[in-house]
Amino acid sequence: KYSYRYLERPLSTSKSSFHFMKVFSLLFAVSSPSIRLRSLSNMATKALVVDPFCYRQFEENEASKSYKGAIFSNSMEEFTKIVNERYSEDALKDGYAPFCKHIFVLNDFTDARVNVLPITSDNESLLRTKYEARNEKELPVLTRWFPLELVTGEGKPELPIAKYLDLILYSREQINKENAAQGSEPNKETAPWGIVSIKAQDVDYELPMTPITAMRNALGKAEGGSGVPLVRDAYMHAYSYWKDH
Repeated sequence: KYSYRYLERPLSTSKSSFHFMKVFSLLFAVSSPSIRLRSLSNMATKALVVDPFCYRQFEENEASKSYKGAIFSNSMEEFTKIVNERYSEDALKDGYAPFCKHIFVLNDFTDARVNVLPITSDNESLLRTKYEARNEKELPVLTRWFPLELVTGEGKPELPIAKYLDLILYSREQINKENAAQGSEPNKETAPWGIVSIKAQDVDYELPMTPITAMRNALGKAEGGSGVPLVRDAYMHAYSYWKDH
């Protein structure tokens, strides 16, 4: 459209026309299909996406109503945009397996609160347990938690807003393997890293995986795990933390 409208105007050798022709040349170049597609492709490229497994951590999804971890009022679109702006390959930290990485970002853009508490003689009676699966294809395992309404409110302090977010990432290859093992539809997403979980915390390093998660992972991909064998030392390290939290 630009080329037809502007080419109809008579050419001039004035300084202003020379400037206009330079601008027009720029517009004409950007309107070239190959350049435009390449430009849009670069703009659309992102390293991180929220994996469907993590949708339950966002209020916009129904599954968040029954989730007991950190919940975000931000839209997934907004969250993804911000974390991609802060992404750096140099910031990737090794996780429990080669396909797992962590990125720790300053939490200055969400209202997510710390959701891990020490177990004390005053609150241990408030603990709840339940056999639970994270989706319909997993085996239920025993979990425990503090109901939020019992540990906050009525004169009790609110949980503090977390200082950091731990983005737990799985490689695209691993996500595809786990989806295939559970008979899920192939994911057409191509971003190299999927955010599979987000922890709201006050430290910029990895907290131990819960022991039951390590056990689930060892069960294999078909049962909702990653297929990584249980490592006794890592398991005991996790136990030493979670027996008191």
